[in-house]
Amino acid sequence: MSKDEPARAPQEFAGRRWLFPSALMHELDPDAGAAGRRPRRTARDWVVDFSCFLLAVVLGLAAAEALPQESGLPHSLAVLDQVLGALACGALWLRRRWPVGLAIAMIPVGFLSNTAGGAGMVVIFTLAVHRPFRHIAWIGGIELALLPLFYWLRPDPELPYVAVVAFTLLLTVSLIGWGKFVRSKRQLMLSLRDRARRAETEARLRAEQAQRLAREAIAREMHDVLAHRLTLLSVHAGALEFRPDAPRDEIARAAGVIRESAHEALQDLREIIGVLRAGESDDAAGSRPQPTLAALDALVAECREAGMKVTLDQRVTEPAAVPASVGRTAYRIAQEALTNARKHAPGTDVTVQVTGAPGAGLTITVRNPAPESDVPPVPGSGQGLIGLTERATLAGGSLEHGATADGGFEVRGWLPWGGD
Repeated sequence: MSKDEPARAPQEFAGRRWLFPSALMHELDPDAGAAGRRPRRTARDWVVDFSCFLLAVVLGLAAAEALPQESGLPHSLAVLDQVLGALACGALWLRRRWPVGLAIAMIPVGFLSNTAGGAGMVVIFTLAVHRPFRHIAWIGGIELALLPLFYWLRPDPELPYVAVVAFTLLLTVSLIGWGKFVRSKRQLMLSLRDRARRAETEARLRAEQAQRLAREAIAREMHDVLAHRLTLLSVHAGALEFRPDAPRDEIARAAGVIRESAHEALQDLREIIGVLRAGESDDAAGSRPQPTLAALDALVAECREAGMKVTLDQRVTEPAAVPASVGRTAYRIAQEALTNARKHAPGTDVTVQVTGAPGAGLTITVRNPAPESDVPPVPGSGQGLIGLTERATLAGGSLEHGATADGGFEVRGWLPWGGD
């Protein structure tokens, strides 16, 4: 998933925005809150608002026709009733903008005007949809409490008092419940939107973390491989520099090692860069086989050809049964330890000891005595052993390194090797 996808997600609603309420689209639009603009009515809002206005007008006209049948109703109060009903119907176009204020204003209007009853029902429903329950609780509670008093002062000419009060109470409660149901559906949609955004963010973070870990693994692999090759180059180039009068055969052999080491280093570098470009794993098709424990003999032979004094003591039960990942980690430990010995203790006798058996684990120890003379400092990152410690830890093992009592240096690693 690219970083641009979250920015393009709101465009998915571009072709069907008219199907959604403007308040919901305003919440779903991530830029609406930052811009501070009010939500504009969608086509659905216009249809719903016009339908509510028409319903309130029809109910108001029906109530106005029944006004002459109310006994004892003064003419001035009947006129006031119709005027307030007309104003209430017109005020419905403001119900989305000021639902609470309009609902409060409808309390005295509804008590004085019977023709405003339809508009009052629409306002109550709007308040239940757009505001939390605490608003509808006290505003709706006041209106419900005033209903028995209203019909006591202005009884319905056709229905009994108890029946009309019960019917109006039930209708009001039903509208409030319907409004809260609509609000809960919208809140559910918003919560799902938030969960989807969190899931996208977490997925992006996991992808970035996986990419970072992969690049760190590639960096460790680059250090393990290239440091060994380049150290060989440095040793033989230094020999040619300080022994220009060496026999022709030695010069040719050193030049051959330099050429082959440079070729191997370039090939390893091309593979690593190819992984970075194509995003393929280390085991991708076409890449060279990764070294395992069986390649340890070739590594020691290569070091001996470079002039190192290396003794290999390998006492592993069933070496062919060593898992490839364990053998590869053991190979990298030996490779890094031999590279460090070549740089920091040249000319010393290095011992590589590998022991292990299924169920007991695999132990690899590389030690060298102190050099006979002072060795000039060799530039380097100093991260090789740190990377190996991380590699061994990821494999479930451990790695220890440090100076010995005789002034030498020892690297000791243990890797798990489970039995059958």
